Amino acid sequence: MSESPSPPSASSPPDVSIIAPAFNEEGNVGPLLDRIHEIFAPSGLTYEAVIVDDCSTDGTPAKLLELKKKYPWLRIIRLQKNSGQTAAMDCGFRHARGKVWGTLDADMQNDPAEILRLMKFLGPDVDMVNGWRKDRQDKNKGMRRIQTKVANGVRNWLSGDTEPLIKDSACGLKVYKRECLEGFTLFKGMHRFFPTLVKMRGFKVLEVPISHNARLTGVTKYKFGSRVFRAFVDLLAVRWMLKRAIRWRADEVG
Repeated sequence: MSESPSPPSASSPPDVSIIAPAFNEEGNVGPLLDRIHEIFAPSGLTYEAVIVDDCSTDGTPAKLLELKKKYPWLRIIRLQKNSGQTAAMDCGFRHARGKVWGTLDADMQNDPAEILRLMKFLGPDVDMVNGWRKDRQDKNKGMRRIQTKVANGVRNWLSGDTEPLIKDSACGLKVYKRECLEGFTLFKGMHRFFPTLVKMRGFKVLEVPISHNARLTGVTKYKFGSRVFRAFVDLLAVRWMLKRAIRWRADEVG
């Protein structure tokens, strides 16, 4: 195993911040961080992993502290109370120091290697890359695929989203130039609409198929029945934001 680099200093931001919200993922955070080390240590990039513990009630906090001794590039941010996925993502964004942000779920359904691959698509014409779980490996994946197709169709229709249309807005695996979301105020449920919000700010989004794995351990914390109506209300809020967004550019002269 190669040596882990020292964490970058505050004056030298890392090339990439890998951000993952975690709630009761005791059995997954170890394999996740081992995989991040395996992929990024030989890459030549400086990196940090920002794991946002959403006030887990299992052994996740203790496991993360144990892993911190092994991986100095790990940063553990613990929310004071269980606040939900959007809050955990927002917290991760505000603590991340990287020039590029890569997000993924902590349940090992996303391979951190995909972050490194998607980073290569960033450039003058691409500011954000959205992962598309083209071949999902969830339990009841047929139903999940139908739900995702319907949800994204409704989202594209109500939001008035333009080409390229996004097929998997809720996918956790995404890569951003930090300016895409830096300083942006998020509200509950907004994690489902990041591609739309980024495009609203004038940035360019590309969607790329990614690998998707069965959950390593545990069960999903977000059930379709409990989120569908909430997501619809959130979508109406996004539609309002798109209609009321202020867009301007200016140059100082003289």
